Amino acid sequence: QVQLVESGGGLVQPGGSLRLSCAASGRTLGTYTMGWFRQAPGKEREFVAAITWSGASIYYTDSVKGRFTISRDNAKNTVYLQMNSLKPEDTAIYYCAAHTAYSDNYAYISESWVYDYWGQGTQVTVSS
Repeated sequence: QVQLVESGGGLVQPGGSLRLSCAASGRTLGTYTMGWFRQAPGKEREFVAAITWSGASIYYTDSVKGRFTISRDNAKNTVYLQMNSLKPEDTAIYYCAAHTAYSDNYAYISESWVYDYWGQGTQVTVSS
């Protein structure tokens, strides 16, 4: 079993930045593909970003490219999502997820059903 705990959410003005963290316990994340998803009120959960175990392959949904950066520190068993130039439409609950296998297929790892473990989520609100 893997437990994932997100942190770093909060209220930020448009154009601001936040850094989300996802700390894992129970098992090393070293070989897992890690993803970030988000869910806005009244909307379905959507893919944001994913990173393979070595960091060699990274994927983003189009709406966050150039603004968000996913990274991981396997020694700390932690995954990060640096979010810059935030917009009101980025407001959502952000979830960290772990897929217990290697995959570098975007169509596959951008699907929420692929992921085996999920965190409880952290709220990000972008508003003036």
